[in-house]
Amino acid sequence: MGTSPTTRRSPLWHWRSNPLRRREDVWEAWALLAAWLVVLVLGPVAGALSAQATVDRLAQRRAERHPATATLLSDSPRRVVSGEVTIDRAVAPVRWTAADGTLHTGRAQVDAGRQAGQRVTVWLDQQDRLTTEPQSPGDADIEAAFMGVASFAAVAVAAVAGVYGARVALDRRRSRACEAEWQKLGSQWGRTAG
Repeated sequence: MGTSPTTRRSPLWHWRSNPLRRREDVWEAWALLAAWLVVLVLGPVAGALSAQATVDRLAQRRAERHPATATLLSDSPRRVVSGEVTIDRAVAPVRWTAADGTLHTGRAQVDAGRQAGQRVTVWLDQQDRLTTEPQSPGDADIEAAFMGVASFAAVAVAAVAGVYGARVALDRRRSRACEAEWQKLGSQWGRTAG
């Protein structure tokens, strides 16, 4: 026994002419359509823009930093093993010569277990101040992809939250309309509904 064409539910049932269709049903359908459009159009755009902004920001950071050779002023702490985590880097005092020939000292991350007097590579910003090593292009691409996916997901979550909020508000409105109808029918029967 098959379903009759009148009882089958069409994906566009909210827009079909139907005596039981309420304005709230149409509004809900429009909210759902708008959410899908936001996810399918704005989601990829937001993801692409976020990924490109991340790539540009990290490329600029790489361009603004440069490596320099420094001398360790004291031994760097030995490698530390804590549980299953091995720490191969340590902070130690270093001395380096800036581009203008002046000597500078500071604390930089170096390989653990290095001895005083050894040469190490440090990273400097445009003012010859110590800074962290910039991300490699491969790591930057991974971060950009992550930021793009996160932006897409944020747009999708916002769209779903908007539909959920609209549905809650429309359900309340439908419930109030239904209660008003029951009150009206109850008064016609000579008693109150409830």
